[in-house]
Amino acid sequence: MMPIWIKHASQLVTMISSAPGPRTGSEMSELGIIEDGSLWIEDGKVIRAGTTEQLEQEFTERASEAEIIDAKGQLVTPGLVDPHTHVVYGGTREVEFEKRLEGASYMEIMNAGGGIHATSSMTREATEKELLEQTTKRLNSFLKHGVTTVEGKSGYGLNTETELKQLRVMKKLNETHPIDLIPTFMGAHAVPKEYKGREDEYVTHIIEDMIPKVAEENLARFNDVFCEKNVFTPEQSERILEAGKAYGLIPKIHADEIEPYKGAELAAKVGAISAEHLLKASDEGIHAMADSGTIACLLPATALYLREEAANARKMIDAGVPVAISTDCNPGSSPTTSMPLVMNLACILMRMTPAEALSAATINAAWAIGEEQNAGIIDAGRNADIVLWDVPSYQMLQYAFGVNHVKAVWKKGVRFV
Repeated sequence: MMPIWIKHASQLVTMISSAPGPRTGSEMSELGIIEDGSLWIEDGKVIRAGTTEQLEQEFTERASEAEIIDAKGQLVTPGLVDPHTHVVYGGTREVEFEKRLEGASYMEIMNAGGGIHATSSMTREATEKELLEQTTKRLNSFLKHGVTTVEGKSGYGLNTETELKQLRVMKKLNETHPIDLIPTFMGAHAVPKEYKGREDEYVTHIIEDMIPKVAEENLARFNDVFCEKNVFTPEQSERILEAGKAYGLIPKIHADEIEPYKGAELAAKVGAISAEHLLKASDEGIHAMADSGTIACLLPATALYLREEAANARKMIDAGVPVAISTDCNPGSSPTTSMPLVMNLACILMRMTPAEALSAATINAAWAIGEEQNAGIIDAGRNADIVLWDVPSYQMLQYAFGVNHVKAVWKKGVRFV
């Protein structure tokens, strides 16, 4: 593989700082910027990052060996990380979009058999081949938007067979697609219609049947649950998350999305690596997450799509909670693969600064899915997951919103865009 030499970047954002873990508070503004930056990439790894002058002193004699990229007037960042998606699913739900615009709420649609239940039916019917083809298209779109690592959740099967099918699709795609796809089991995404009125029986089914089989095939790294009124209670959620921990599955939790339900408090109690959504998180829950180090994974595109007020990122950052952001790519409440748009919305809807938004989409997002050693930073010895943007600064990346500024993407040193 020919070495790659990126030269004269207006800004090379390395994300390197003195912070030992996920960034909190003012650390989220530490971007490790190198002006007139340069990168030497070889065998899929970053060999050297510095100023162009520094690398010219070291690599000029090898220039004829390399593909040279002139990045003058352009921005270089780590590949973006999306830490919360439901990327494997069958079918679409555009009719529900229209119903919501006509006044129906998310929970009204779900309780009438739509929402997650509708996608569950379509995902159960889809073959593994069909899911592979549909998901590949979405991952290709992620890559075009500068995303090189994606977390994916099951949860559209709501029975053992389909949950395993979703996770097997993720495993195959992680082996064959350029993007690293990190799997999360989420059999507790909703209570299936066949268990209505027998919710505790379904919880037992998850614990005694689904989780052991997921663990037996080593299909997931995390275990997520939708802790919400009329879905899973905090007590049920805790049972499911503790059962997963016994099989080595790290807890995550969909928390306090629709109303305050002590989901953030539960995330801290069980030692969840992240809590998702958090639109209605209480002050007590926010402070508990800060104390536990639980990462807040915020989803501003979902709030926009559902016409809800976005999570209070400013309060969380000021309280010392590490914040990550994500598309929440899914067919019902956020059918997008654009992390650049999500960064824009983090600034516009959640009052995050451009620097904080970039930290939330790179290093903190990597920590939220246990990929901090593999993604989110540009440094010698790390994977060369790199994005070249056709803007001169990270501020311009967030300022000019709704536009895909990606010019090139390298995954482990191989260019795909």
